[in-house]
Formats: sequence, C-alpha cells, structure tokens
Amino acid sequence: MRIPFLVGLVASLPLLVHAQTTSTPGEDTSSNAQSFVPADFEQYAPRTALDMVSQIPGFSVSGDDGARGFGQASQNVLINGQRISSKSTSAQDALSRIPATNVEKIEIVDGASLDIPGLSGQVANVTAKADGISGTWTYRQRFRENLPPAFEWFELSVNGQNGTLGWTLGLEAEPGRGTATGRENITDGAGNLLEYREESFTFLGDFVGLNGSLNWKPANGHIANLSAEYNLREPDERETSSVFQPDGTLSRQTVFQFKENEWNSEISGDYEFSVGPGRLKFIGLQRNEHSPTRAKFYGADLDGSNISDDIFDRTFDESESILRGEYSWSNADNSDWQVSLEGALNTLESEAELFEGSVFGTLTPIDIGDPTIEVEEQRIEAFVTHGRQLNKDLRLQVSLGAEQSEIMSDGVNGQTRTYTRPKGSASLAWKANDDLTINTKLERRIGQLNFFDFVSNVDLNQGDNQTGNVDIVPEQSWRLEVEAEQDFGTWGAVTATVFGESIEDIGGQVPIGTGEGPGNLDSASRIGASIEGTLKLDNFGWKGAQIEYSGDIQDSEVDDPITGETRRINNDHIYEFNIDFRHDIENTDWAWGVFYQQHVDAPFYRRGIRTHFEQPQGFSAGFIEHKDLWGMTGTVFLANLLDSDDNFQRIRYSPDRNGTIERIESRSRNFGNILTLRLKGSF
Repeated sequence: MRIPFLVGLVASLPLLVHAQTTSTPGEDTSSNAQSFVPADFEQYAPRTALDMVSQIPGFSVSGDDGARGFGQASQNVLINGQRISSKSTSAQDALSRIPATNVEKIEIVDGASLDIPGLSGQVANVTAKADGISGTWTYRQRFRENLPPAFEWFELSVNGQNGTLGWTLGLEAEPGRGTATGRENITDGAGNLLEYREESFTFLGDFVGLNGSLNWKPANGHIANLSAEYNLREPDERETSSVFQPDGTLSRQTVFQFKENEWNSEISGDYEFSVGPGRLKFIGLQRNEHSPTRAKFYGADLDGSNISDDIFDRTFDESESILRGEYSWSNADNSDWQVSLEGALNTLESEAELFEGSVFGTLTPIDIGDPTIEVEEQRIEAFVTHGRQLNKDLRLQVSLGAEQSEIMSDGVNGQTRTYTRPKGSASLAWKANDDLTINTKLERRIGQLNFFDFVSNVDLNQGDNQTGNVDIVPEQSWRLEVEAEQDFGTWGAVTATVFGESIEDIGGQVPIGTGEGPGNLDSASRIGASIEGTLKLDNFGWKGAQIEYSGDIQDSEVDDPITGETRRINNDHIYEFNIDFRHDIENTDWAWGVFYQQHVDAPFYRRGIRTHFEQPQGFSAGFIEHKDLWGMTGTVFLANLLDSDDNFQRIRYSPDRNGTIERIESRSRNFGNILTLRLKGSF
C-alpha cells in the first residue's frame, strides 16, 4: 500500500464516525487529576517547566522508547493537553524551553483517561501561557583532566505571544568532552600474560542546534503547530595504544581515529479543528540526516615493520516521512473514541569504501562486496481507540489496530518483503482510594527496524566486523505491566511497577555465512520490577530536605544461537539504583545535594566473542547551588566523587564459543573528576 493512498484515507476520517458531544482541546476528562501550581515549587526557585516537573514526588519524565511513528505515545508529558508532534524534540527539551513564569499549573493524570493511544500510568499535563516576550537561558563551563575546557556550552530559548500566534526560537551549543586512560592486559586461555597496553581515549565534539516553533490558536477553536530543527554534530574520537611485551619492552604503537560530520533536520506540524461531532487532527513530519564518517587505524612495530594504515569511509543518508490523521470525539457517558490512520516512508542510503596499506601513505582499495546499499520501508497502520468510565473509580482504554509494511533493499541479496501484523493495547486505571491508583496494561508491540542492520560494517579498531542482513524483521512482543502509585501527602510519593514480556523475532547476533551480524532469534522472555519515589524529610525535622530514589531489577532468557544454552539477552539490563539527596536550606537561597548511581548490564555475545562492561564503584556527584545570584541560579557540580573506573573485558574463543578460550583482553580506564559551573536564568 503506497503512501499517496493514505492522503485519501486520512481525508475520509470524518465520514467514518458518529458521536454525541465534542471534547475541548486539552480538556482533562478525569476527576482524579493531581494538580500543582507554581507556589508548590517555590523552595526550588525553578527557572523552567522542566525544573518544576522534575520536583513532582514520585514522577519522572520518560524518554522516547523507539516506538514506530506516532501511533503509540511513549513520552509521558503533554503541553496544554497535546502531544509533542516531533521525534527530535524530547519531552525534556520541550519543558526546558518553557519559562517557569509561564506555567499556570501541572496536572498528573492517568494515561488511560486520555484519548491518546499508548499512554498509561502517570502523565504530566503542563498548562503554560505566554504573554509578550519571555525566555530561558543556561550557560555552562566544564573542566576535565587532560582535556581543554568547554566554554561554548549554552542554551537559549525565546518565547513570544502576539494575539493568537505564539512562537519560540532556540539556539543550543554543547561541546563534547571525554577522556579515559588505563592499562589493558592480554592473556591466553590459561591466564598467561601475552602483552599489555597503556591506552588513552579522548573524545572532542561540537554539537550546535537551531530550533523554532509556531503555535496558532484563533477564536474559532482551531489549533495549529509548526516546528523545525537543524543540528550539526562533529564528534572526534582518538584512542592511542602503546603495546608492551610481558617484560615491559615497548614493541608497537597504534592510533585509532573516528570522525563524523553530520547534519540533521526535522520539520513537523499538526493542525486540529472541529468537524461534525468531534475534532480532526493532521500530523506531518519530515526528518533527514546526512552523516559522512571516517575511521582510521594506523600503527607499526618499533623497528618499522608490521605497518598498518587503514581507512574506512562511509556516508549515510537517512529520511523519515510521516503523515497521520486522527478523529476524536467524546460521548455524554464520559467515554471517548479515536480513529486514526498513519503512513510512513523510511529510507537509508549507504556508500562505503575501504582502503588498506602496509606502507604509510600508500593505500589500496579493498573490495567490500556491496559498497552502496539502499533500504526503504513503506508502512501504513490503522487504529481504533476507545476509553470508557466503567464506574467512578475504574476507567478502561482499549486501542486496537494493525500495520502493513513493505521493505525493499537492493544489492546482491536485495529483496522485497510485505507483512501485516496486529498491535494495540488495553489499559485499566483503578482509583483504589484518594491516594492510591493502580494501572494495568496489556500491550502488543511491534519494534522499530534499525536500517543499519541491513548494512555491513568494518571495525578497524577491534576487528568486530558486521555482515548486513536483509532478512531481518521487527521484533514483536506481548507485555503485561501493573503499576501502583501511592501518594503519602507531606511525606512524598512512590510508584512501583512489575512487568512480564514475551518476545518473538528478538534481535540478536547470528551467524551469517562465514561471518556474523544482526538477525532474529525465535523467542525470548523478560520479567522485572521497578520503584521510584520521593521521601520528604520535613516531618523528621529536616526542613527543605528530600531523597529521591529509583531502582529496578529484571531477568531475561533467550536461547543462544551458537551454544544452544539459555542465557540473558545481549546487553540486557540486570539492575540499577539511584539515590538523589537535595537540601534547600531554610530561609536562605542556598541548596546542596549528592547523587549516586549503580547499574549492571548483561554481557554481549558474538559468534566467537563475549564482551562485558562494568563500572564497579558506581557514579557519584555533588552540587552546591545559589538560587538568587544577581537574579540568576548558580550551581557548581563535581562529578565522579568516588574516582570510578570503566572496566571492560573481551574473551575470544576458537573456533567459536563452543571451543576453547584463545585470548582474554581486560582493561580498566579512569576518567577522572568532572567540574561543571552552571548559570541559569529567565526573562
């Protein structure tokens, strides 16, 4: 089914439905909303809407979970009752561009009470109004060991309102800085030292972005939004390695470099108006990215032999086009409906060249099979969503739909495939009492394809080459989740969640010919639990102090395609916990706090390799803040208080992981303290 056909289908939406009453845009139909006003956040002296939402007990802003298109909402934030019609702008970005002085109220509502497919659990609806010209700004300086300081780090957002037309213009610049140094030991399977390396890694990058938006709300009830972004990314990585024999003799030196010169752009918009008994909304998006990269590896033994001078150049061009139509209405019995149609066109073009040389400056082109690859997916989906108040304490939302996708790829093994798959969700929100809400959600998910999995890749640094796979398909899963939200009033709040997931066609590493690459495994499962909350310490006599905490634990199972054994999913999350203490000192403008995080992930398995990353000491940071520094908020952050190390291990087997251990590479790198100075203001 082609994308142009979608235009006709979307235009016919008003003819497909009948209803009794019309809902007001952004109206909350739930009587159970928990409301916050600016006075509730005075002790934090917030500068932006993000500063305010971040301090709501038991609530945290979720990120984009990679859902396909706009069909299923994943970010739990609404602005004036509306979703963010952009994929490049996160909820955190949108909130950080709204001055706190423009916020009228923030409501925490149950996702199942909204006519937005996919939303469940707590959702923050931020009501903000602009008057004249206002804005927010942030300026940072960052200092790290063995790196130049980062001074050109700022964010500026200006908002204006002229009658029914509102606008926002923003500029962001973030210089990336990273470094880590340490030793890597290489041993054989018996633990005998073969060689060791003294390594240093640095990362320097420049990231600049320009964004803008328009919002039009005339008196006739129409709503129009238009937003655009343009970003430049220029990361530069460098790893140097000095190779020593077991007796300490320096024998070889190597350098690996990776550079990228990317630009990406997005323009998106929506238009909503009343038609008949309901409201019709159109959403459109166009995203493009151009990303040329160069990887270079060169090295030689100290006697001038064994020279390597290799270059791998690649250019990616990506695009995503989405057109979506929604028709929504509400009935007098406090139920609501939505029908939607969405079409998307995703493309990827890749051009690559590999050069190798045994003499510096003399490069020979190497045949890599298909140097140019094109991948295209055309997709269309249809949904019907219905929400109904079963009784005063119980609300149900059901969203049923299906998608049809056609995937085309060229090259030697190019092919065209078409498939149709159902998806949707059912959510039940139960207001057990004034302070406790329990949300249950059953969802059928279709994962997002990663077009880079279709393309082969050459790893000049580690030799972990990837073979592209044109047969890969999106993951499918059933997920059941139960979430309980308990409000303890002046003591704080807590949210606890348990879930189970059954996955089909899960992505993983599979043998491909004599090599390996991304592919699909038959099935996998995952279970887990999480908790997050806020404990106010005022009732203990410590005025202005609070602890925010979160933690999760999960387990997973998948059959290994090489050994046949049952193990965890590659790089799957095992557990994580975070503790964030903050004290706003009473009757002063001072605040201070500390933060600690610890997380553990599962190993990553390849055909003949097992790798594992860990940070045994965890990560910690502290801050001191003055909330009225000549009208600004000034903060000093010191990160990595425990002087943590990044540990990494790679085990190589022969001929594969059914065989014997051939080589073990174990490294530990220290990345030092990180000092950041920040000024924030609004106008």
